[in-house]
Amino acid sequence: MKKAFVIIIALVSIISCNKTAEKVETKIIKPKQPTKIEFGFNYADYNIVQDTIKKGDSFGSLLQSQNIGNKKVYDIVEQIKDSFNVRTIRYNKPYTILRSKNKASQLQVFIYQPDALTYYVIDLRDSIAKAHKKVKPVTFKRKIIGGVLKSSLSETLGNESVETALASRITKVFSWSIDFFKLKKGDRYGLIFNERFINGKVYDGVEDLEAAFFEYKGKIIYAFPFEKDTLSGKVEYYDDQGRTLKNFFLKTPIKFSRITSRFTMNRFHPVQHTWKAHKGTDYAAPTGTPISTTASGVVETTGYTAGNGNFVKVKHNGTYSTQYLHMSKILVKRGQRVTQGQTIGLVGSTGLASGPHVCYRFWKNNVQVDALRLNLPTGESLTGRDKERFSKQIEPLKRELDSIGNL
Repeated sequence: MKKAFVIIIALVSIISCNKTAEKVETKIIKPKQPTKIEFGFNYADYNIVQDTIKKGDSFGSLLQSQNIGNKKVYDIVEQIKDSFNVRTIRYNKPYTILRSKNKASQLQVFIYQPDALTYYVIDLRDSIAKAHKKVKPVTFKRKIIGGVLKSSLSETLGNESVETALASRITKVFSWSIDFFKLKKGDRYGLIFNERFINGKVYDGVEDLEAAFFEYKGKIIYAFPFEKDTLSGKVEYYDDQGRTLKNFFLKTPIKFSRITSRFTMNRFHPVQHTWKAHKGTDYAAPTGTPISTTASGVVETTGYTAGNGNFVKVKHNGTYSTQYLHMSKILVKRGQRVTQGQTIGLVGSTGLASGPHVCYRFWKNNVQVDALRLNLPTGESLTGRDKERFSKQIEPLKRELDSIGNL
């Protein structure tokens, strides 16, 4: 028994020693913090200050607020003036300051960002200050989306995590062919476009629209960009048959508006409470909404009357004229030449108006007519070698679009 007891004690001691040894050898390894490299500098090597330009700030005042040692602001400005104009810094733009990590915490580098892509590095680490303009690397990612509209175009794009600015670009491309207010839930669409990313990760918006289609009133309308003149670099949009989407007239004078009253010879006037002709089309929109001239031309008349309020009339050629009524503000002058889509005034409710809108009137050969019922002149279509080159260019794009919508 005594021998057995001694053996048990010895075994327990060995096990305990092994456990103790294991505890001593165990090491806790902390995960390394990721190194942050920004603007070409390792942030771990500096004390970092990040802020935005405030009202009243200047390059000089920002430097004076830092520890710049025995350097003088005037000398720094003189040394970098050929590379960086200190007067170009603007309110609310970001800047970054890198200071030394020693006790002096002295200013080493000043970085100014005028936009998301560009930045200036003012390097003060040597006796002579130097300034360099830098551009962040940009990459592009191709994106294809489509299906059926479940809400407005802007909301649909938002649900696809696409910037709503693309909606404005698309509206402009199709503005001669589609009234986007009349798109319905269930209408099909397809879009192919490229998105920009700064440093490969920071989203910077849509670069270009490669191809698109929308179902409108039961018909599929395509849009493909094409450079007819490769030397000019000017891009126009055409449908799948090479017909230009840019007509002589825009569909509407206001984007994303709704029609509240149509051209008719017998309408009950909402203000005068009497039956009379309404020789125009009313588009309701919030006060201040831009009103665009639907075609290029010359401003024939501007003015104010008790019925029309503030108005502008534009003569487009010997056949067509248009007029825009009830403006809150007129932005053009008589005799001024205007281009299609140019803002000529702002929506209001001046004159005889029950709410903010623009009454759009249309003349053909000096007779007022219903613009919505006219077969308006279109632009030129592609022919010959241009059409052959266009057809070859769009062939793979159209296949992609058709596969999106199962057309």
